[in-house]
Amino acid sequence: MPPTRLVTVRDVAEAADLIGPATHRTPLLGPAAGDGGRLWIKPENQQRTGSFKVRGALNAVARLTGVDHVLAQSSGNHGLAVAYAASRHGLRATVVLPDTAPPVKVAAVRASGARVVVVPAALRESTTVELCASTGAAPVGSADFDVIAGHGTVGAEIVADLPQVGTVLVPVCNGGLLAGVAVAVRALAPQARVVGVEPALAGDAAESVRRGRLVRWPVARTYRTIADGLRAPVLGELAWQHIRALVDDVVTVDEESIVAAQEFLFDRFGVVAEPSGAVATAAHLSRAAGPAGGGTVAVVSGGNVAAGRAGRRPDRMRRVGVQ
Repeated sequence: MPPTRLVTVRDVAEAADLIGPATHRTPLLGPAAGDGGRLWIKPENQQRTGSFKVRGALNAVARLTGVDHVLAQSSGNHGLAVAYAASRHGLRATVVLPDTAPPVKVAAVRASGARVVVVPAALRESTTVELCASTGAAPVGSADFDVIAGHGTVGAEIVADLPQVGTVLVPVCNGGLLAGVAVAVRALAPQARVVGVEPALAGDAAESVRRGRLVRWPVARTYRTIADGLRAPVLGELAWQHIRALVDDVVTVDEESIVAAQEFLFDRFGVVAEPSGAVATAAHLSRAAGPAGGGTVAVVSGGNVAAGRAGRRPDRMRRVGVQ
């Protein structure tokens, strides 16, 4: 088989042109007061649909032809983004969500007009395959080629705003965002390190990097973390190829650090981050990503959290054993 083509910075630039009218150009905020001038954040919680996911979904859906129905499986944010993209193009959307998805995300996907199918977390993938076969809907995976290219616009904007960035910290679920950001940053700011961050309780990507091969964790294991958007049990195959080629490291943070980062983001920047969106900041604050040489940018990947939940300790922390 011929080698898989990886996303290039040209693909990212084409995605930027395509999705620009339908997305927000989020700013860099910082440096954080009291942090020695080292940390900036990229607040994708301010993006349409409340997360970066809309970038990839819009790019992928816009490129579909001969399709009237799209389907996505998601913990919430990707599904909402695909539903939003489908509505802009006059397409029907079906979204498969786990029964553990936060109610705020389930409600948002339903409000977008998509059909929602809620299943046990372990059945997300198989249900999606069955629905594709029975409905003929076109699947939009959260780490597909065009999705990765769309997500790369996050990295391109970071470099445009901070050309001498030293480190870019990126949350990791199935790797689509990390892969896209790495493509852009490697091409446009080769001096910068690109580091993925995930919860220690869902650390399949870090283990994959350490072992040099894809490692799948059991769903029950990844679902222990409060970072509900980062519970994918394995990286996407295409994302993994990008990560192996372009990413410097993947590190993990504990649950306490995630909550502390949510509080920090709210206190210092007024930014409401869901737990998944706070992990990159957590890596900076805990120094999990190593020395912060030069300026560091932490991607705040989303803010779809119930009102009043960010910036204070979630009750659910006690249910995952964090006191």
